[in-house]
This record gives sequence, C-alpha cells and structure tokens, in this order.
Amino acid sequence: MTDPNIGVSETRIQARQPSSLLEFAKEPISEEPGLFDPIDISPAVIPKYTYPIEPLPPMYPIFPTRYEPILSGKCPVNFSNSELSIILDKTAADCSAPLAPLVGNVICCPQFSSLIHIFQGFFSNKTDQLVLPDTVADHCFSDIMSVLAGRAANSTLPTLCSIKSSNFTGGSCPVKDVSTFEKTVNTSKLLEACSTIDQLKECCRPICQPAIMDAALQISGRQMMFNDNENVAREMNHTDYLNDCKGVVYSYISKKLSFEAADTAFRILSACKVNKVCPLTFKEPSEVISACQNLAAPSPSCCNSLHTYIAWLQKQMLITNKQAIICATLFGSMLRKGGVLTNVYELCDVDLNDFSLPGCLLRSLPANVISDNSSGISFTCDLSDNVVAPWPSSSSITSVSLCAPGMCLEPWTKLL
Repeated sequence: MTDPNIGVSETRIQARQPSSLLEFAKEPISEEPGLFDPIDISPAVIPKYTYPIEPLPPMYPIFPTRYEPILSGKCPVNFSNSELSIILDKTAADCSAPLAPLVGNVICCPQFSSLIHIFQGFFSNKTDQLVLPDTVADHCFSDIMSVLAGRAANSTLPTLCSIKSSNFTGGSCPVKDVSTFEKTVNTSKLLEACSTIDQLKECCRPICQPAIMDAALQISGRQMMFNDNENVAREMNHTDYLNDCKGVVYSYISKKLSFEAADTAFRILSACKVNKVCPLTFKEPSEVISACQNLAAPSPSCCNSLHTYIAWLQKQMLITNKQAIICATLFGSMLRKGGVLTNVYELCDVDLNDFSLPGCLLRSLPANVISDNSSGISFTCDLSDNVVAPWPSSSSITSVSLCAPGMCLEPWTKLL
C-alpha cells in the first residue's frame, strides 16, 4: 500500500480457493454482437449477489494454471514476438478470469480493444493492407483467445466486450490498403495528433479523437461517391461505413507507432469514452423515494433504504472517480424527480466511493491490473475522492460534464 498522503492505495488480493467466485466465470447468455471499439458490458456476465442477507464475498481469485495453447496454425502471426507478447500478457492480467466482469468497463475491455487494434496493425505490418483477409480473421481471433486463455484470461471476453473476428476485416469500409489511405487522409496530421496524447487534456479539449473521426469520415466518404446512384442505401449504411472505417484508422495508427505508444494512446482514448457516462444499471428507487420524501433530519428508515439501494448498485462493478460523480448525480436526480428534495447523501453519510465495489474508486486515468503468482492481483484505489457524494441541484439532469468552462467537447463528439 502506498502512502495515503498521495491519495492512492493499492488493493491486493491474495490467492485462495473460495467456491463462490466460480460464478464470475460463468458463460454469458447473451450473444448479441456489438460495434468495434466497445466499452459496454454484457449484464449476463455481471455476478449477482443477494443483499443484505448475504455479505459480499471477498475477492479471492483462483489462479488457473498457465499453459501453452494449441493454435490453429492458420494465422500467419508470430505470437512469440516480444512486443506482441507484452501486450498479450498485459491484456491477460487486466482480463483475468475471476476479475474481468468487475473491471471490464474501465480496465479489461479497453485493454482488449487496444490489443485488437494493435494486432490488426501488426498483422499487416509487412503488407500494403490495413485489415485481415476474411479467410484468416476467424483463425487469428481464435488463436488470440487461446493465447489469452493460456495466460489465465477470462474466456468470455468476446461477449463481455462485444468484440468479434469481423472487427479485423474492415467490414464495409471502402478503403483497406495503405496506398489509398495515404492518398485520402492527411496522415501527417493524424499521426501528429495521436502519437503523443496529453491524457489530462484529451478528454475535454481533444486533438486525437477528432483527427481519427476526420480520417474515418474521409475514407468512408469515398463509398458515398461510389454509391451516387443508390440513394436509398447510401445514407442508411453510412454509420456502418464510419464505424468500420474507424477500425481501419486505428490499424493505420498501430502500424506506424510502437506497440507501447499505440497501447498508451488507445487506452487514453478509451478512458475519455468510459468517463463520459455512468456504467451502472439503475432500477426504480421507489422504496427509497417512499422512505425519504419530506425529510428534514436523518431518518433510520430512509438511510437504511438508501444504503440498501446503493449497496445493490455497488456490487455491479468497480468504477472510476469520474464515473462515480456522474452516477451519484444521476441517481440523485432520480430521487429529486420522485420528490426527495433534501440532500439525503449528506444526511445518511453516503460517500462517493460507496458507488464502487468494494468501496474502491479507480482513478480516471488508464490503469492496469497487476498480477503475479506470489502476491495475487492488485489494483490502485483513489483515496482522494473519499468525500460526500454530490447532490444534484435539479431533477432534470440527464448528463454530466466534468470539463471546466471553456473546455467543452467539440460538436464532432456527437458522431462518436
């Protein structure tokens, strides 16, 4: 554990053998596909606990034995490449079997998505292509999952993170080769914007994000010229072109940057995305509203009801400090809309970190899980946000911006 004076501490989880965590690795029910560069977590893989009858079991992960996977032999990639192996190790640790559903939104899926971008660029490194051929995409994706499983990663990552083998192929994007890409896009501007990203400014005053969107618009726009006589299909399919072309842009960036630089850039971009919204699922807080209406002083029934509801929220996943601010504000606006006008967070001692499992807020900057055989799994909690949760001033709040005045996001973000 680090010095609390600097505002962070390290949560370390020792290896043990509890049967209760086997639920973490259950196969998901949902098989719905998602778009590339996803962050959303499938609710089917979130562990469920009753409350308050049973306390939350401690997160003692089981360490599966690492093994050498059997690969298909049909993916022409050297998985023992040292740089690629480092990214695979990092992804396996961030998506370890018992922990992945709990850190999927802020750690696992951003890192898995980064791996997919980097692998796509690595595969095409010695060719003029920016995508994988359809004939090998399935084999390579399967081999990646086999390698990650051999390094103790969760086997449900494709469903958990909504990523599939077709993300490698560029889909409907009309530009898939380097030559055409470089003739269409101002690549110098793109690489200058994304080679070194200021992680403190990018989310509010973005440079790389609009450069990626601009490049995707340019290469997807070529399809619009090809489809001039297909007026009906042209507009309807442009969103698909755009999302597929963003994947091609990521591949080009991966091709030009080092593995480490690309991974750092992609994780910062993912952090900007996940910290815009609250990832928790809210149910109707009717019991809290009923117990807390017209309250002027602390009430045991109100506080008990509020704590029970927040404990249910807390068990969903680990979230960042910025996400917790948004979650607390949105939940508070739900209560205000139901007639709870008193700041019950203050009356009932609800802190910001109460919205995250297990009362640990992750920092909003990109983070990784640390795993080793002797000390187990560890991650860093932010102690500087152990403060009373913010109570909203209005019941009509539907979104929360954490950017300072004058640092508003540009209109292009509406396209993301």
